[in-house]
Amino acid sequence: MVPQLPVSDFAAWLSAQPTPPLVLDVREAWELQTASVRAQGFELLAIPMGEVPARLAELPQGTALACLCHHGMRSQHVAQFLLRQGFSDVVNLQGGIDAWSCELDPSVPRY
Repeated sequence: MVPQLPVSDFAAWLSAQPTPPLVLDVREAWELQTASVRAQGFELLAIPMGEVPARLAELPQGTALACLCHHGMRSQHVAQFLLRQGFSDVVNLQGGIDAWSCELDPSVPRY
């Protein structure tokens, strides 16, 4: 089971990490053009969900990962996949970028 991280708890999760974690945005390119988060205190990498298996080597082992999508479903599937591939510190950002916009940063457009 993938741990669910409400976006309202993201700042606390971020500050608890010993090194900057990675937010893996698994949305499609058109979605990134519509709305994106700003990397502040974390690394940000965008890999569409369908490309994650082929690009697995781009993800750092031993780094905390938070998966992000529009509402949290695609990122949940990617997080489960990553856990099965041996990544041990993976969470799903519950509610996705939509929740991020509503709860953390209203300057991020909703779509």
